Amino acid sequence: MARVKGAMMSRKRRKKILKLAKGYWGSKSKHFRVANQAVMKSLSYAYTGRRLKKRDFRALWITRISAACKLNGMNYSTFMHGLKQAGVEMNRKMLSEMAISDPGAFTRLTELAKQA
Repeated sequence: MARVKGAMMSRKRRKKILKLAKGYWGSKSKHFRVANQAVMKSLSYAYTGRRLKKRDFRALWITRISAACKLNGMNYSTFMHGLKQAGVEMNRKMLSEMAISDPGAFTRLTELAKQA
């Protein structure tokens, strides 16, 4: 039985890594071993970044809602509690968009939350 050597698959694997490392500085884009380390690190950063993005956006929305609430003489936590009591099921992304683009409607929401 013939001996199988892994030349084709090794080349394919190395080309895949070097393609991912395209644009990296210096030997990180040329040499497989260095490129492999850089790609592994950057893929882990990308994975972490996708999770952090969700946190960052939620914090941004809450900050925007809080600022709009303060303009209407209310703080964020009582506003959210009032909305929950009033049965308004609106997510923070939409509330922050409303606070920016339609302040009048947001004012009506704060009054609704105050009554509740």
